[in-house]
Amino acid sequence: MKGKKDGYNNEGLTEMRKKYPEKFVSEDKIFSNIHRGDRIFISTACGEPQYLVSALIKFVEANPKAVFDAEVYHVWTLGVAPYADEKFKSNFRHNSFFIGTNTRDAVNEGMADYTPIFLSEVPDLLNRRMIQVDVALIQTSPPDSHGYMSLGVSVDIIKAAAKNASVIIAQANSNMPRVHGDGFIHIEEVDFIIPKDEPLMEYEDEVPGEIARKVGKYVARIINDGDTIQVGYGSLPNAIMENLEEKKHLGVHTELLTDGIVNLMKKGVIDNSQKSINRGKTTATFCMGKKETYDFIHDNPSIEFRAVDYTNNLFNIAKNRNMTAINSALKIDLTGQATAESIGHTFYSGIGGQADFMRGSVLATGGKSILALQSTAEEGKVSRIIPFLSEGEGVTLNRGDIHYVVTENGIAYLHGKNIRERAMALITIAHPDFKLWLIDEAKRLNLIYKDQNFIPGEKGQYPEHLETYKTTKSGLTLLLRPVKISDEPILKEFFYDLSDETIYKRFFSIKQRISHEQLQEYAVVDYSRDMIIVAVVEKDEKEIIVGVGQYEIYSGEMKADVALMVKDEYQNKGVGSVLISYMSLLAKRQGLTNFTADVLFENKTILHLLEKSGFDVVKRSEDGVHEMAISFEE
Repeated sequence: MKGKKDGYNNEGLTEMRKKYPEKFVSEDKIFSNIHRGDRIFISTACGEPQYLVSALIKFVEANPKAVFDAEVYHVWTLGVAPYADEKFKSNFRHNSFFIGTNTRDAVNEGMADYTPIFLSEVPDLLNRRMIQVDVALIQTSPPDSHGYMSLGVSVDIIKAAAKNASVIIAQANSNMPRVHGDGFIHIEEVDFIIPKDEPLMEYEDEVPGEIARKVGKYVARIINDGDTIQVGYGSLPNAIMENLEEKKHLGVHTELLTDGIVNLMKKGVIDNSQKSINRGKTTATFCMGKKETYDFIHDNPSIEFRAVDYTNNLFNIAKNRNMTAINSALKIDLTGQATAESIGHTFYSGIGGQADFMRGSVLATGGKSILALQSTAEEGKVSRIIPFLSEGEGVTLNRGDIHYVVTENGIAYLHGKNIRERAMALITIAHPDFKLWLIDEAKRLNLIYKDQNFIPGEKGQYPEHLETYKTTKSGLTLLLRPVKISDEPILKEFFYDLSDETIYKRFFSIKQRISHEQLQEYAVVDYSRDMIIVAVVEKDEKEIIVGVGQYEIYSGEMKADVALMVKDEYQNKGVGSVLISYMSLLAKRQGLTNFTADVLFENKTILHLLEKSGFDVVKRSEDGVHEMAISFEE
C-alpha cells in the first residue's frame, strides 16, 4: 500500500516516536556516538543511506576533532563516497570488499583499502568479530505498527553487520520497499532512527549493443526450460535476459536481482515452479534497478531476500537441480583462468559472489557455469582472450571453475578439455583481429601444436550464419555446421569410430591411421573456396560428429567434387540425405553449377542416396568406380 510522498509505508512511524523517544534525537547527539578509531559499516549499493553518509560528513566538518582514523567498511558504493576523499584522510580510511567506480582511484592510489574475499564469507567474519563493527549506518523502511523495519533492497551482509554492531543508526525511508525474507529488523534492535525520505539510488544498466545481443543469443542456447539461473549485472546480463523470453519455467537463485529478472517474472518466464529449494520464490540477497523494480518487489510474496551467507552458500546453490550460473570477466587466458578483479596491477572490482555461484553451480545435478564476455575491450583495441593472465591479475575463476565461455563469436566448452583443446576452443571464439596473434603466441608457449595451421582474414573466419538444425526422416535431430579449427579432437574420434568397410568405401583403401597433419586438412578450411559440413548430435555438453560432408571446388571452374562419410551406427537414418541436401544448397548460393562424385560399385548406399538426390552416372570406370554428377543449372 502506497503512503505519503509516493512512499510504501509510514503508518507506524508516529506511534514508534511516542513509544521510543530516545531513538529519535538530534543528529548531533546521534553522531556523537562515533568515536576516534571506530569501525563504521555502511549499507550496500542501492541500499546505501545517502542522507546518513552526507550528514556524517557534515558532522565531521563541523566537529573536525570528533572523529579520527575511523575505518569505513562498504561492500559496494554507487553513490558519493566523500569518506574516500583525500581531505578526510585523517578522519576516515575506506576499506571495501568490492571496488566501485567511486572508490577505484582511491584504492589504487593507496588512499583506501581493498579486502579480497568471497562475499559469502563476510558474515562469518562479522559474526566471529574478525572484523569489528562499532557503528552501522543502515537504511530501512519506516517501522510498521509492530515495530519491524525492512532492509529492503539490500540484505546481503547488512543483517550480520547490524547484529554485531555496537551502535546501529537507521535512516527510515518510506521509499524503501518492504521485501519478504530475512531482511527485517525490529526497532528495539536499533539505537537511533533518523526519518528521512529520499529517492533510492537507481542502477541503470547499459543498454545492450549488437555485440552484447550476440553474446546473449549464444548464452540462451545453453539455458534450458526449467533451469534455475543466477546472472550478474551489466549490459551482457541484460542482453541474456532479452534472449530468454521464449523459455519456460525458469527459476532464480541469485545474489543480485535486476530489472531483467523482474521483466521475465512479469512475463511469466520465471515462475520458480521447478526449483529444488525455495520453490515458488525468486531468491536474492540485494537488488539494483529502477524504481519500477522496487515497486514490483515491495510486499511481493513471490520474492524473498536472504542473507548472503544463504544465497551464496555453495551447498545451497548446489541443491538446485540444473543450476546455471552466468557471470562475466575482464579477461580469460587460453588455459581457462579468468580475472574479474584486476587489470595488471590495477585493482578494478572484486571477487564478489561470482566464484561462489560458478563453483556451486557445477556441484549441482545438471548444473553448469557460463562465463560471458565480449571478445574485445577499449573499442576493439584489446583482446579479452589472452595467452596468459598478466602479472598482478588475480585469478578469480580458476581452470576448473568454468564450463562454457561465450563471446559474440560463439561458444567454447572447456570442462574436461586439455590445455591444447581449451586453447583452440578459445581461439575459435576470439575476435578475428586477434586470432593469428593468439595462434602464434600459443605455439610459442607450447600450448598447441607447433605446426597448427590457420587461415587468417575473412577466408578463415568461421561462418556462424551457416549453422542450422535439421531433422532426418528417422526423427534424428542434427546440428549441421561448418567445421571449426577446434574440431580436430572430435574429428579424430569420428574417424577412428568408422569401420574398415566404411573407410574403404570412402577412401578406396584401408587407412590404419589418420594423423594430426591429415586431420588439419579437415579442420582448417578456406571457407571462401571449399566447405566441410559436420553433422553433430548434441548429448548433454558433448558434441558427437556422426557425419561429414565436404566439397572441394575444381581450380578455375564453378563445379566441385563432393564426398560423404557417416558413422556406421548412424547409417540409413537420413544423415547422408540431409548432408547432401544442405551442401547442394550452399553450393548453389556460392554460384556453383555442378557437383561430381566418385563412388565404388559396391557402395550401394551412397549410390542410391546420390541417385535419389538427382545425381546421374556419367561414366563407369574400369577400376570399379562410378563417376557421378548433378547439375544445379535450370
